[in-house]
Amino acid sequence: MSLQDLIPADWRALLADEFSKKYWKPLEAFVEEEYNTQTIYPPREQIFAALDATPYNNIKVFLLGQDPYHQPKQAHGLCFSVSPGITPPPSLKNIYKELQDDLGCHVPNNGYLMPWAQQGVLMLNAVLTVRDSEPNSHKSKGWEKFLDAVIDKVNQKADRVVFLLWGGYAKKKAALVTSPQHTVIEGVHPSPLSASNGFFGSKPFSTINHALRDAGKTPIDWQIPNL
Repeated sequence: MSLQDLIPADWRALLADEFSKKYWKPLEAFVEEEYNTQTIYPPREQIFAALDATPYNNIKVFLLGQDPYHQPKQAHGLCFSVSPGITPPPSLKNIYKELQDDLGCHVPNNGYLMPWAQQGVLMLNAVLTVRDSEPNSHKSKGWEKFLDAVIDKVNQKADRVVFLLWGGYAKKKAALVTSPQHTVIEGVHPSPLSASNGFFGSKPFSTINHALRDAGKTPIDWQIPNL
């Protein structure tokens, strides 16, 4: 099965132009070779899990990540989320702390964020694959161009989407959000290296829900249930 065949049908139709662009075939060949010869995360069938979990017509929030987790069994295709049974990494622990402070949500016993995706939170990394224990090993291979195409399609939606951009890399993508009906929230990355410099106390989750209510949309229930 080719890389584009792994993309869910609604998104594959929307992004059809990408597959004839110069970057796509080299990206496809690179990813295929890496999965055949290296240990790569997430599992191949979960590369586009974010697009699968959040159909285009359902998007309310776009949370942009950067690189997948690079340790065994962590990455499953949604940025910041880890597979059930895996201890939440430090950035996700900080997200939970802020969520508790912002909305009073209890800290769950897992880091599986699928309930957000199923409510319309598209959680997509800029780079969708990574080698085991080698962060940024698939950077600059073409995934970033694919991400920009996804952002462009979401920007074209007629109804409001709230873009949540944490950290320097994500903030650069604000320039691609040009439609006035959308809301862009920029903030400090929840990484332990930066979280105390403005992430804590930023109240992004209540801000998102306010923007959704303002657009006549149902807010997100941010409480992740225990497993």
